[in-house]
Amino acid sequence: MKTCTEKIFFDLPLTLESGSILPFFELMVETYGELNSVKDNAVLVCHAFSGNHHAAGEKSEETKAGWWDQMVGDGKTIDTSKYFVVSLNNLGGCHGSSGPISVDPTTNLPFGAAFPAVSVQDWVSAQKHLLDHFKIDSWEMVAGGSLGGMQALQWAISYPDKLKKAAIIASSSKISSQNIALNEVAREMIRKDENFFDGNYLAQGSKPKQGLKAARMLGHITYLSESSMSKRFGRKLQNPETRIDTKVSYEVENYLQYKGEQFAETFDANSYILMTKAMDTFDPAKDFGQDLVECFKQIQAKLFIASFNSDWLFPKEYGKDIQISAVKAGVRSSYVELEGEYGHDSFLFHSDNYSASLQNFLETNDELS
Repeated sequence: MKTCTEKIFFDLPLTLESGSILPFFELMVETYGELNSVKDNAVLVCHAFSGNHHAAGEKSEETKAGWWDQMVGDGKTIDTSKYFVVSLNNLGGCHGSSGPISVDPTTNLPFGAAFPAVSVQDWVSAQKHLLDHFKIDSWEMVAGGSLGGMQALQWAISYPDKLKKAAIIASSSKISSQNIALNEVAREMIRKDENFFDGNYLAQGSKPKQGLKAARMLGHITYLSESSMSKRFGRKLQNPETRIDTKVSYEVENYLQYKGEQFAETFDANSYILMTKAMDTFDPAKDFGQDLVECFKQIQAKLFIASFNSDWLFPKEYGKDIQISAVKAGVRSSYVELEGEYGHDSFLFHSDNYSASLQNFLETNDELS
């Protein structure tokens, strides 16, 4: 699989939903496969909350497998021997694109908490410039799970003539108050860390690792299903010789401690706050009098909407609501409820039905019934 990683500099202003203006911005991008001669085989994959530009690729000593490696690659569901796949780290992220850890040219210091708020619409506005960069007229498909699915939906609404298909997986047109509450608890864990310094920790030479670790531990519980946790861990006691912390008694505790520590080493706390706020505020119907049907009347792309039966964070009702509004708006669409043992994280993993459904959607050009 041909892979290329590059940081793309856009020397043009980007006006954000908040009214703030970035005079220029950078996007870290990774591509897989090759554009065909007529440039009609491009697929954009959008990452979820903690993802980045590295969507696919084999494990190595330097780089772990990409976040969608089970679905993207030669001969896989999104087949890179047929499609040119583009993945990126979103604006406000911490893996190479412009964000809080970037240097503010006016101060020569990291932006930190001064980096402006970003939204799903802002991400899509920034992503649109990739079409010009690659000299592509439109995407064959924009796809993503969770927060990535929100971006796929926003693409279909904001730029209806710039994509043919949108795959909206384990996602929602807006999240619930419970989800907002969970995100706020996680953010407060970060803010209460003594090393947070109101978001200006980099200037202090510190990092709120304990707050970030606790936030990730909480979030990770919501990504899994009770059945998958019971199957994997049950109430098994942790081997004292391999436990992360002396306070750990159970395997599930050790697992969460490990995941939290691993995340805190590689993610930025300000990016965590920005990303979860973008998720909270996503509500494309707000510009259409909270009428999702009216909002969807902008859409020209075909929609693939998928939910997983074990996902309690973004339950199947979210996907069904999107499908019902799409039908009422006359949008060509299909909905599938899939088996998935990993809860919300099921969208990351291959299963026969999931892969077949998405691949059929991507590769079939007939009108949807």
